[in-house]
Amino acid sequence: MTQGPTRRTILLATGAAALTAGCSEYGDESASPESSAGSPGQELATTADIPVGGGRIFKDEQVVVTQPREGEFKAFTSICTHQQCPVANVQDGTINCTCHGSKFDITDGSVTNPPATRPLAEKKITVAGNSIRLA
Repeated sequence: MTQGPTRRTILLATGAAALTAGCSEYGDESASPESSAGSPGQELATTADIPVGGGRIFKDEQVVVTQPREGEFKAFTSICTHQQCPVANVQDGTINCTCHGSKFDITDGSVTNPPATRPLAEKKITVAGNSIRLA
């Protein structure tokens, strides 16, 4: 007669599978956040909503829009490249993730303070008149 797996074997296998899935989703810097958050053509804000030298985070769309210089608007994913935490604020010329202290430049999304090693991915936006929309 063949004996099936024990309860302990099943629990160990289930736990290992859960840990592996969790690491690939949250702990791996090469994992990329969902790239299609927000709808193309969707208005995010007006140009007056984005402060010069700062920015604004759009949580539902997973986008942060910045205005490094008067009339220059940039957009990046709002998901940190370190461990996929949402960024928390835009202040003093940087986009800040408070999970582990990573900071990104508002001009090009480059890392200005680790532990992140990769820049925030740029998002496409259009500015027409005073309307900022996802492209």
